Amino acid sequence: MPPQMKLTAITLDCADPLRLAAFYQQATGYEPHPRSDGEFAGLLREDGLFLGFQRVDDYRAPQWPGQGVPQQLHLDFAVADLDEAENLLLAMGATKPEHQPDEGRWRVLLDPAGHPFCLTRR
Repeated sequence: MPPQMKLTAITLDCADPLRLAAFYQQATGYEPHPRSDGEFAGLLREDGLFLGFQRVDDYRAPQWPGQGVPQQLHLDFAVADLDEAENLLLAMGATKPEHQPDEGRWRVLLDPAGHPFCLTRR
């Protein structure tokens, strides 16, 4: 029987934790952790999930879809309208890579630190 585990945190490596936390705070509405700083920043969701951002020396952004620098991880976010969410996130600093495996079902974007994340229909 597998252990009963509850996901409590997701942490992303990056060069600038406060900048990346600000991007995801604007995108999700999660509350900034009061002890966030330039080495480690975080956001809290109402149910307790913690989204963290840790500074890494010589950080190299993932190269998606190639694997020259692997993805490290990616997040999926459900949205009501793919086009609307994509436009808002691009205006906030996300970028859209040319390669889109199934643009009608989901969109792959890159956060300001280069991590791929997907938008899916709610």
